[in-house]
Amino acid sequence: MRRLYVSVEIEGRLREVGCIMGDSEFNAEFRYSPDYLDSREARPISLSLPPRPEPYDPEQTRRFFEGLLPEGFLRRTVAENNRTDHSDYLSLLEMLGSECLGAIQIKGAEYNQIEPEYRPLPPDLMFRLASEGATTSVDLVVEAHLSLTGASGKIGAYLDEDGHWYLPVGSAPSTHIIKQSHIRYDHIVQNEQLALQTARLAGIEVPVSSIIETEHWKHLRHSSLKKGGRLDRGEGEVSTEIVLFATERYDRTLEGSVRTLSGLPCPLRLHQEDFGQALGIAPSNKYERPGEQHMKRMFDLLRRYSASPIEDQMKLWDIIVFHWLIGNTDGHIKNFSILYDKHLNSVRLAPAYDIVSTIVYDSHSSEMAFSIGGEIDWNKVDRSCFEAAASEIGLNRKIFMERFDELENRFEPALAQAEEEMRDAGFGEASSLANTIRERRRRD
Repeated sequence: MRRLYVSVEIEGRLREVGCIMGDSEFNAEFRYSPDYLDSREARPISLSLPPRPEPYDPEQTRRFFEGLLPEGFLRRTVAENNRTDHSDYLSLLEMLGSECLGAIQIKGAEYNQIEPEYRPLPPDLMFRLASEGATTSVDLVVEAHLSLTGASGKIGAYLDEDGHWYLPVGSAPSTHIIKQSHIRYDHIVQNEQLALQTARLAGIEVPVSSIIETEHWKHLRHSSLKKGGRLDRGEGEVSTEIVLFATERYDRTLEGSVRTLSGLPCPLRLHQEDFGQALGIAPSNKYERPGEQHMKRMFDLLRRYSASPIEDQMKLWDIIVFHWLIGNTDGHIKNFSILYDKHLNSVRLAPAYDIVSTIVYDSHSSEMAFSIGGEIDWNKVDRSCFEAAASEIGLNRKIFMERFDELENRFEPALAQAEEEMRDAGFGEASSLANTIRERRRRD
């Protein structure tokens, strides 16, 4: 019988909390260890998995732990390259679980300790990561034994105070998440930066983010422009999409850290989980189906568990309103998270993340990831839908609709300022993206 040992970092110390036992996803069960349950540090690793001596059944186990894994093409490619079926989440956890989102670490019974270290990411490798699609990211994910959720090509990376990038290997914590451009959607990196900058300027807490132009790319762009060349796709030309998107991890902190690794300060892990994990909803069900009421369930969870429920409900409301204002129809429950304190004693709503304006792409669905006041079509959602949602959720309609109006009034000036800042930084694509957002919004 397979055993996967589950640990969580608490104040910089790794603490084994239990194990997953079973031969496959159909019979694997998670159980907290008796030693952990008897200790002062016994805390849940998920709101859906409160500490108890009885094991959690295979479905409850899978819903949380599969939520730690990559999705889509990245998951399939990692599995294929390692001769594993992509549905075998236990093997993938064993392969990638040394460094996950939050403070979880997973290792198998036959675990061969990989010496944690930070390996420099040379400019040519950064360029390959930006230009070669998922191939390079898969190689780096497997090399680092790192598991990040989501369907896009991404890796964890470490940024030192001098601006040098490193690949964290084994259990070495990363400081940033780096995403690649998406071949299906033009300028997706610039799109996400524009969205997050607009959110920040509108008063929403978001991680620090930036667009990375690799040194090799800067050289090619400079040479091309000097020769009168154009930067576009095609044979012998340089792609405008050879850029990366970096966000600072809010679940990592150097505050209170005294450990060094490869001569660099080693961050502490803070635990987090997305709302899908906290509500016990499988990743495959992250988009709302009729009657599931994801929005109401998120607010109910904050009322019950947040250390500051009123403040966090207001923040969640603002983020959901902003998703609609920017035109992001992909804001599913895995794109909202809660963040635990360093003792695992309390939880708060995490900063907003993974926001893009999907309405600028004609091929993307206009259906929201969950309904707003009973309406799922972004084109049909309006103020009255949010008013209906506030009543359904049990919010103070007057207070929350005032917040709606304030955020709507701040949106256009924030978008204009974010556009200007990006244009001044050399990313002219921001103007066409912002103009398309304005055009689509006027259509609604």
